[in-house]
Amino acid sequence: MSAGAAASRLGIGVVGAGRVGPVLARALAGAGHAIVGITALGVDGRERAEAMLPGVPVLDVAEVVRRSELVLFAVPGSELPDLVTGLAATGAWQPGQLAIHTAPEHGYGVFAPALAAGVIPLALHPAMVFTGTSLDLTRLAEATVAVTAPAPVLPIGQALAVEMGAEPVIVAEEDRAAYAEAVSAASEFSRAIVRQNIDALRALGIERPGQIVAGIVRAAVEEELIAGEPDPEL
Repeated sequence: MSAGAAASRLGIGVVGAGRVGPVLARALAGAGHAIVGITALGVDGRERAEAMLPGVPVLDVAEVVRRSELVLFAVPGSELPDLVTGLAATGAWQPGQLAIHTAPEHGYGVFAPALAAGVIPLALHPAMVFTGTSLDLTRLAEATVAVTAPAPVLPIGQALAVEMGAEPVIVAEEDRAAYAEAVSAASEFSRAIVRQNIDALRALGIERPGQIVAGIVRAAVEEELIAGEPDPEL
């Protein structure tokens, strides 16, 4: 399959109706793809699926895979290996099917049990914090997507990231664990610092401490990001 084929209309099935899956499906639908089904557990998942993907049928995992040319797995990384292995054991995979996951810690190797069936594996991780709402579609336009895939199909992953509205960044298979650690640390550390400073200002009796912290943090982050960019003249 060529990168151009990735841009054509695909039947996409989504496994997982947390904050990530429905948003990425909505973005890909906006690029012209057809969402053929989604799995959704619990009331929250079903409500989110209906809000983001109205009219898309809620199906079980096996049926989503059966109907799809591209299967998007938006589930915790800890659940992914057993899920992929279970589908392989039941013969659910189809030759030429695209299989994508969004877990930062895994590369495409997690799809090894499906390769014998002719599945095309890709790992796409959007580096952003999701709300699970349409607000995330705007955030995607400012985000990057870590793309990891075998070299012949890497352009497909890049094309799909662009169709989501984001900028693709290639991460090597052997670097996924370090990448996951870095993005996790950035998120957790940022949250901890913000929370600590808001609590400190609130203890002083200052109203709307979040507004103060937001201005400082945004400015500091922007300065560091500028400082970290390579000098184009060098």
